[in-house]
Amino acid sequence: MEKQQLATLLLRIMLGASFLIHGLSKFQGGVGNTAAWFDSIGLPGGLAYVVAIIEVLGGILMILGIATRYVAIAFVAIMLGAIFSVKAANGFLGNDQGAGYELELVLAVMAIYFVLAPFNVYSFTRKKA
Repeated sequence: MEKQQLATLLLRIMLGASFLIHGLSKFQGGVGNTAAWFDSIGLPGGLAYVVAIIEVLGGILMILGIATRYVAIAFVAIMLGAIFSVKAANGFLGNDQGAGYELELVLAVMAIYFVLAPFNVYSFTRKKA
């Protein structure tokens, strides 16, 4: 296994697992609670369901290497939405009002890598030679 391919595989699995776990936590805590919180900050509550579903299904697809670019684009959109609608006011590291946006930025940059990177030999969507 080539080092670059292994590194890309590990990065893809970690990104997918992070989104999968965050999505599952929304369902375990009750997506209705997340929807109510979205409403409280001026976002449509129904968007919480969309985000949770994308996180769970996208996380699974990312881990498996299926539709990686499309999933990565959705992940970038979710993270940019989180940064600009909630986290930006708190700064990079956060403040007394809440957590910063460093995690969301790291996840967005990881996802951008998969938007731009060539297909990995260890994914279902790799290009055939």
